[in-house]
Amino acid sequence: MIDRSAAALGIPLPWLDRAGRLSWLKLAVFACCVAPALYLAAAYRLDALGAKPITALIHATGEWAVRFLLFSLAISPLRRLADWPKVLVVRRMLGVTVMAYAVAHLTLYAVDQNLILTKVISEIALRLYLTIGFVALIGLIALGLTSTDAAIRNLGPNWNRLHRLTYTIAVAALVHYFLQSKIDVTDPVFSAGLFLLLMGWRVMRRFQWPERPWSLLFLAIVAGLATAGLEAAWYGLASGVPANLVLAANLDFSGPIRPAWWVLAVGLSLPLVALVRGPKAPAPGRRPDRAARRVPIREPVREPVREPLSPSA
Repeated sequence: MIDRSAAALGIPLPWLDRAGRLSWLKLAVFACCVAPALYLAAAYRLDALGAKPITALIHATGEWAVRFLLFSLAISPLRRLADWPKVLVVRRMLGVTVMAYAVAHLTLYAVDQNLILTKVISEIALRLYLTIGFVALIGLIALGLTSTDAAIRNLGPNWNRLHRLTYTIAVAALVHYFLQSKIDVTDPVFSAGLFLLLMGWRVMRRFQWPERPWSLLFLAIVAGLATAGLEAAWYGLASGVPANLVLAANLDFSGPIRPAWWVLAVGLSLPLVALVRGPKAPAPGRRPDRAARRVPIREPVREPVREPLSPSA
């Protein structure tokens, strides 16, 4: 009855599939998308965000926008490595969630500036990290507004070109995250390391390298090392801390675990998933030859139109 009444009102409930049936996967992901917002709203209501609650909300919404952006970029590896095509149905929801948290991020910043729009505009224009963040926000809004069936039909091939800007937007968002964090960049380094891991997988796909457990293990190690190098480079350039001291901190386990190790831990899930899944069986009636065993089947560049998504890959 709920599904029929919603359809009668023309309300596109996010937990329903295209046939109007309940999708437990979409429902679970929708709950995960709104949970941080509900938590932050409750924390604000209970005065549990410290002396500067609006500032805390600004930072939290920005951080969740970056996290959900990384979650959306992880859909393609999850679909491929886990052989789980149904996971594609939640990618548009994740993309819209990224846009929503990013818009909330800017809105709260305007509230912190007492809604004086001239001041907000001047700050965005004069502060580099705010300019970069605003450009990323405009890009996210463009992707969100064009993630509909009608937009895909109207834009045609240009839709794929537009949504490939997801990667550029992600880089801009991460740079904004780094510059905004200033002294302690532990969280931005971890996010950047995950982005490097996800982009490394895409490089493997681009050059059709075999997605075997050993190659994915190599990818995880390279991503961890790159994360450690990125952290050392940032502190060296921004604070003048010698790179060797930052790198040595990765081998000191008496304090907090450095981001490079967490990126490596996440990266190790890729070969584990590949091991659990095992090699794909050949299609019925098709005899696997040597070339087929060596080179993975290349997927079409364009995603299925029936489920438009943002980001697109």
